[in-house]
Order: sequence, then C-alpha cells, then structure tokens
Amino acid sequence: MDRLTAMRAFVAVSDAGGFAPAAGKLALSPSVVTRLVARLENQLGIRLLQRTTRSVTLTDAGARYLVRARRILADVEDAEESALAERGRPTGRLVVTASAMFGRLHVSPLMWRYLDAHPDVVGELTLADRNVNLVEDGVDLAVRIGHLSDSSLVARKAGSTRRVVVASPEYLARRGTPVTPLELVEHRTIQFTALVPLAEWSFARDGRELRVAVASQYVTNAADAALWAAEHDGGLTLALSYQVADSVRDGRLRIVLAEFEPAALPIHFVYPTSRLLSAKVRSFVDLAAETCDWNF
Repeated sequence: MDRLTAMRAFVAVSDAGGFAPAAGKLALSPSVVTRLVARLENQLGIRLLQRTTRSVTLTDAGARYLVRARRILADVEDAEESALAERGRPTGRLVVTASAMFGRLHVSPLMWRYLDAHPDVVGELTLADRNVNLVEDGVDLAVRIGHLSDSSLVARKAGSTRRVVVASPEYLARRGTPVTPLELVEHRTIQFTALVPLAEWSFARDGRELRVAVASQYVTNAADAALWAAEHDGGLTLALSYQVADSVRDGRLRIVLAEFEPAALPIHFVYPTSRLLSAKVRSFVDLAAETCDWNF
C-alpha cells in the first residue's frame, strides 16, 4: 500500500466528515477510500476514525495522527514543488569534472559564463586526468575525451579532437621533417603518458592501423611539460589537437604526419541519468552547445 495515498485519504475523510464526500474530492470510489483508511489503521495498529451510520469522527489517536499526517503531506508537497522549481530554474551547487588541460583551457571559461548567467548556482570545477565515479563523488557532469565504456552513463557529444604529432620549426629545420611514421625511430621523441601510456604511437592510413615503437628520452604524464619541451626544440611529441591549437596558430609548433592521423576522439558530456535531468545540468550543456566550438 502507498502510505502517502492512504494518508491523503485519511486527511480527506477527516476534512470532509465522511467517506463519500472525501471520495468525490479525491476522484476515487467510496469503497476504495474506505479500504485505504482501513489498511492504514491495520498497519498502525490503532483506530483513527470512529464510524457510525450517520457520522465519522476522529478518535483521540486519530486526532493526534491527523496533525502529523498533515505535516508530512505538507513537507512532501514542499519537496515536490522544490524539485519542480529545480527543473525549471537552475539553483544549487553544480559539480563538473574534466581533464586538467581541457578543463583549464575550455571548461573553466564555460563555467564562468554559466555562473554569470545563473547567479543562483554555485559552481565547482574539479580537474583530474582520471575518470572519477560520478555517483560516488557527487559529480553532476563530466567532460570526457575518448570512447566511452561505461554504459550506465548518459552521453551527449560536444565535439572531437585529433591526435597529432608536433615539433618546433627549429627542430624540424635541424633534424628534418618525417614523411612517414617509420621515420620516427630516427628522431628524438617526447612521451606524454597520459595520452599514450605505452611507448608505441598509433597511426592510420587507407583504413589500416600502423603502430610504431618509440624510445623517448623524456617521459612525462603532464601535457604542459611535454609541449614545453617540444616548443623548446626537444623533439616530436604526440598530443591532442586542442592542446596545441594556440602553439600551432602562433608558429611555436608545427603538425607533421597529418595524413597518418588516426580517427578523431569524441568529446562528450556525461552524466549519471537522463531521467529528471536537473535544470542546472541541462542549461550548462545547452550553453556549451550554443557558445563553444569543441571540434579541434
């Protein structure tokens, strides 16, 4: 039995002074209202209403229970109204997570624009180069790069990014520009392990995958460190195109082996469920779609 439905039936009978008028108010039959109240009494183990052929009155226990039942039903109504308001207008705390560099370059500016537009929201941005558990860590929304494996999450594509090989113009002028991936064995390479954990870089040509083993003198798990070394003529490094966009535009780095790039990696917004999606998450994703070009 739905305890709240039974409570509503009991309160309606008390207010209306009878089962028939209460049934009309609730759009139920008198027999259904009678059964609801009887089952509630059986569950509680007390009589709430004193019934005669002419009237229905509250017992002492029923009068005390009525006060508490009204309070409970009012609290439930307030909670439902609050939830509906949350779906309609962004309020509360919005927790977003993203990888360190993408979050700093792209998600953080989006968060500031969002908070300017929604002053009732408190934003929290966590940057980490690992996939956090959204439910356990209380995260509303994650921005993830790469193919998704967790089928329990709902995803909305936000863009894509390529895997590119870059080096400084000075390094390429001194050591030459590789024409094929196999020529990498003749060059100095910088290994960015957060993107490529193994010393093997992946390429593609004519639908076929090509893997090339590299022996890097410098290995780091930080994109900033790998790109700094590449910009300072340290060699070739494999990075994501969004990470090097500014450096390529400014001429500090140059992309090589572009015709051997593998398929682009998707960028997704992910969240635990699409049912009853909160207004703060929905409006954040909508703002990104309207204002951000995340196809790199």
